[in-house]
Amino acid sequence: MHAWNLSPAQARALQLELAARVERQDRLGPLRRVAGVDVGFEDGGAVTRAAVAVLDFPTLTPAAQAVARVPTTFPYVPGLLSFREGPGVLAALGQLETLPDLLLCDGQGIAHPRRLGIASHLGVLLDVPSIGVGKSRLTGWHEAVGLEKGDWVPLWDRRGGSEVIGAVLRSRRGCLPLYISIGHRVSLATAIELVLACTPRYRLPETTRQAHRLASG
Repeated sequence: MHAWNLSPAQARALQLELAARVERQDRLGPLRRVAGVDVGFEDGGAVTRAAVAVLDFPTLTPAAQAVARVPTTFPYVPGLLSFREGPGVLAALGQLETLPDLLLCDGQGIAHPRRLGIASHLGVLLDVPSIGVGKSRLTGWHEAVGLEKGDWVPLWDRRGGSEVIGAVLRSRRGCLPLYISIGHRVSLATAIELVLACTPRYRLPETTRQAHRLASG
């Protein structure tokens, strides 16, 4: 773990340091429980309300949940979301008897300007497999994605770039795509497969839906 009361400049420097520790290949054990994490705010942003919803896999039946409220100590700064939300998420995860086998985070993994969104940040700190499931694009460029569920295109670091930083995935026909990226210890191909396995009906994975319900109160 590291200190959280950093300046934005210190936080950016730490992101670059931690990004070098992200594992972009599969290192997963048996997947018995998967979890979604989401964050909301109370009292005008002064309190961070973080939620974790744990589901059995692959049935996706609820198995455990936790909600933590902690003081918000970091301002909203684009690209530094994990420093604002991370302490609350760690507090919620700390209430569980055991960590889940996989985290699906409402945010980015390496699809981030410094390759360390909240999914990668949490994955590296906890050394657990993690995936970023963003509802919108933070950075990168992509071509149009097909309309059928399961269609996807690469998310490149930039137009004409050479680094694939994620996938733009159609999780449900007729809905906006999701932005999937490696968090930690999960390859992109496996991340796409697991997100689809956790998204049987709606646009968002059940892990995200359940965690959002808790986080929003």
